[in-house]
Amino acid sequence: MFRKGKKRHSSSSSQSSEISTKSKSVDSSLGGLSRSSTVASLDTDSTKSSGQSNSNLDTCAEFRVKYVGAIEKLKLNESKAMESPLDLINFIDVAQQDGKLPFVPGEEEFVMGVSKYGIKVTTLDQYDVLHRHALYLIVRMICYDDGLGAGKSLLALKTTDANCEEYNLWIYQCNSLEQAQAICKVLSTAFDSVLTSEKP
Repeated sequence: MFRKGKKRHSSSSSQSSEISTKSKSVDSSLGGLSRSSTVASLDTDSTKSSGQSNSNLDTCAEFRVKYVGAIEKLKLNESKAMESPLDLINFIDVAQQDGKLPFVPGEEEFVMGVSKYGIKVTTLDQYDVLHRHALYLIVRMICYDDGLGAGKSLLALKTTDANCEEYNLWIYQCNSLEQAQAICKVLSTAFDSVLTSEKP
């Protein structure tokens, strides 16, 4: 079930960068009720460098999350229905209602490591690797309140393959919206770091 990965200890990074945060009204997946969610979105297609040097992002910021589920091998036309953060949230809500995604994750916690190389999700002992998401394959990341009233937030990661022919959607649960926004900010800083280092 898991691929064996090399155990590595990394220190947390306190890097952060600005990210757009907007309040949106989203249709709840519970009985069609309306929920007000604060949505933080990172669109890597339009991410631009802040011009700041973030050379110390060689370290990996780590967060404890739970894995909700994934929708894999989405075609380009399906992906176009998820262009905006609100479209992506609605897509996830419909998938949950249709039974393609669970409403709540399993009990097991994982470590999500975010660095300039991308995202790695491992078991708590960091020995077994659940997922790897290379930075250059991440299309969008959003976080929002799950609407279940327990103060938890969902983190949705949209990725593509090397040929940009298929897309995948990965859903994780965070302990709070603040934690989810912190993950988005660290990832934003990672993109800034890479873009800055590529400048002549």
